[in-house]
Amino acid sequence: MTTKPYIHVVKYYECDRMGVTHHSNYVRFMEEARIDWMDQLGYGFERMEAEGVVSPVMAIELAYKRTTTFKDAIEIDIRVSSMSELKISFAYTMRVGGKVVCTAASTHCFLFEGRPVVLSQRFPELYSAISSTLVAQ
Repeated sequence: MTTKPYIHVVKYYECDRMGVTHHSNYVRFMEEARIDWMDQLGYGFERMEAEGVVSPVMAIELAYKRTTTFKDAIEIDIRVSSMSELKISFAYTMRVGGKVVCTAASTHCFLFEGRPVVLSQRFPELYSAISSTLVAQ
């Protein structure tokens, strides 16, 4: 399955005194893109959490390439870079006007009732939905 990029329009309050998007906001943009990505798969965060699965962040990495400013529309492409039955890693490419402004990565584990869970066994539909994106890459 192929998903559409997520678009985030930079808000005024997300900028620092120099008028540049504050670096900490890019982590939020990544989360927005992940939530949108899951919604596009038909297995949104609300459903996942209602079934008792949470996916906390284990690691995060960002590389800033260009600045963004108020009202810039940041197009965020997200893809699964690796996946096991216990962890998933995403790669993000953020662009404004076709130019890369940031590249990033995040790794998450899967927990059920606070314990690691083998996703394919406990939640095969979620595992299948995520796995379906690997074929399209």
